[in-house]
Amino acid sequence: MPRTVDKASAAPEGAAEQAPRSRSRLIPTPYLLIIPSVILLAVVLLWPIVQMVWYSFTSFTTRNLMPNQPGPEWNGFGHYQTLLTDGDFWTILRNTVVVCVLMVGITMILGTLIGILLHKLPKWFSAIVAIGMMLAWSTPALSASLVFRWLFLPERGLVNVTLDRLPNWLVGDGWLQYNWFLEPLPLFTILISVIVWQSFPFVAVSVLAGLKSIPSELYEAARMDGANAWKAFWNVTFPMLRPLFALLLVLQIIWDLRVFTQLYILANSFQNKDVYLLSYYIYQQGFTASPANYGMGSAIAVVMTVMILAVTAYYLRIMIRQGETR
Repeated sequence: MPRTVDKASAAPEGAAEQAPRSRSRLIPTPYLLIIPSVILLAVVLLWPIVQMVWYSFTSFTTRNLMPNQPGPEWNGFGHYQTLLTDGDFWTILRNTVVVCVLMVGITMILGTLIGILLHKLPKWFSAIVAIGMMLAWSTPALSASLVFRWLFLPERGLVNVTLDRLPNWLVGDGWLQYNWFLEPLPLFTILISVIVWQSFPFVAVSVLAGLKSIPSELYEAARMDGANAWKAFWNVTFPMLRPLFALLLVLQIIWDLRVFTQLYILANSFQNKDVYLLSYYIYQQGFTASPANYGMGSAIAVVMTVMILAVTAYYLRIMIRQGETR
């Protein structure tokens, strides 16, 4: 008599589990849980961006905020055409790019060197120095800017008094009355000093954490091959920390492009457009102009946002190409 085979017992062991699993995949529980966060992000982040873009295409001013006033007129690309033909805008854009490159470059180089130095110091001393640097990093931008402004004030600033007391053959004379905040070169020098002083501790501590994750055997092998410190950095440290350096670079570019508080405190009064950066140009057009032109300020903000998005997209493209987003 032929033996009947039970289909249920003959099925693979995992077949019984596949049905419940496939049914559970149809239940959108993870998506339901993430919907509140997506809605919150859309309200907090996406809606202001949409509103900014819309304002940039209109002639929205303070008059449109008054009751019983008509809405803003549609201006199309008028604000963008004005920017493209405005010599002041191109000067401010050039200043912004140059200052940002200097701030980012000095911050990355100084932070990397100090991070390597901390890695070579004893652990207890490295921890003390790292804590001290993070205090500078956590100092509010307003407080740091006020301190640097007091240091460079005419007549009573520490820097001016010190330079005035040095021999004239060494630094010249007239330093006591010198105003550092009127011309682009001295003002941007102080601005870069403030930003670097506050930014390099984050880079240094991040590099220090990355260095601790690199196996010491790699450096021993490099030394056995006759590599000096410079070659060891480019052949071992940099390839291992490339994703970290890329992330720090992008973050610094984004932060430094949006510098506003430090410039506002240092300059105190913006009578010279040569010391404007895009961040302050947005504020000047959107709030202090008479009348305040929200449309033009929004157009400048859109240009800055596009610059930031371009940097971020380039970073993501590199990370995806290198397979480092996983």
